[in-house]
Amino acid sequence: MLTKKKTFWNIVFLIVVFSLTIYGVFHGEDPGAMMEAIRQADIKWLIPGIVLVMFFIWGESIILWYMMRSFQIRLKKRICFLFSSVGFFFSCITPSATGGQPMQIYYMKKEKIPIPVATVILMVVTITYKLVLVVMGVGIACFGRGFMHRYMEEVAPVFYLGVLLNIFCVGFMTVLVFHPDLAEKILTRGLRLLERFRFLRHKEERGRKLRESMQIYRETALYLRNHPGMIFRVIVITFIQRLALFTVTWLVYLSFGLSGTPIWDVIVLQAVISISVDMLPLPGGMGISEALFLKIFSSVFGSVTLPAMVLSRGMSYYSELLLSAVFTLAAQGYYMVKARSE
Repeated sequence: MLTKKKTFWNIVFLIVVFSLTIYGVFHGEDPGAMMEAIRQADIKWLIPGIVLVMFFIWGESIILWYMMRSFQIRLKKRICFLFSSVGFFFSCITPSATGGQPMQIYYMKKEKIPIPVATVILMVVTITYKLVLVVMGVGIACFGRGFMHRYMEEVAPVFYLGVLLNIFCVGFMTVLVFHPDLAEKILTRGLRLLERFRFLRHKEERGRKLRESMQIYRETALYLRNHPGMIFRVIVITFIQRLALFTVTWLVYLSFGLSGTPIWDVIVLQAVISISVDMLPLPGGMGISEALFLKIFSSVFGSVTLPAMVLSRGMSYYSELLLSAVFTLAAQGYYMVKARSE
């Protein structure tokens, strides 16, 4: 579990980044004109956008429920939804989404789920989550040259960096999962080098923890080898889950009564933003996501690009943050009551 001190500084960091984002995006803009444009958006298209955000959170809970059943862990879907909400909330407020999984493990432990099992499940979720982005990114880079020239010339370097970082992350995690012995050698030698050059002090405890961690990766590798069909289904669910969130921007496009841009162009452009910012050390890609939206979608939304960005980010990130925060509080309340009753 994140310490109270670390949580406090994560929230401070989130507020600072949010404040800088607000200043950078709205400096020199006319707030009155922007709000008037937002008021003119047709709410009948925006309500389904909130539903898609809920579906996005719910999608991970189905994956968790589905994978836990393979470990003979029988939980109600609403409990898995709470786990999912906790993960999204702490991912939204921590740099590079580092806080989500530790907090999920913390709450899973309250359901008597062994930490190694929880870690294996969440590692599979992470690999498939990033793998979907990698496949999309590589597909755009290889087969969407004309698309990139039309919409993305200015942001192509950021996009390529995002693709490379995600490929590295998925590749490294795959090595950890499928070649645990090689991974242990690499990590052990890296640890020794850090100690030799005195970046770290030598501690036997550190080596012991590394060996224990590698045992988890071995269990993950065994799990993946024994459940290829399940992994494929998880990838499919994850792909649908990601598309649902990207479609929010298309609904914003419709809410302004715009036409002429195909739905897949809008969805792919939103995917480009997610791929570009996914590995950056900013909570929710805050700041850079808004900047990329204003550049990439300027030819799509025209004069309402700024109001469209406010609505799209407001639903796809800030409403996700708010909804997951509400259900995180519900999770905390549920387990406090459960602890007292026991």
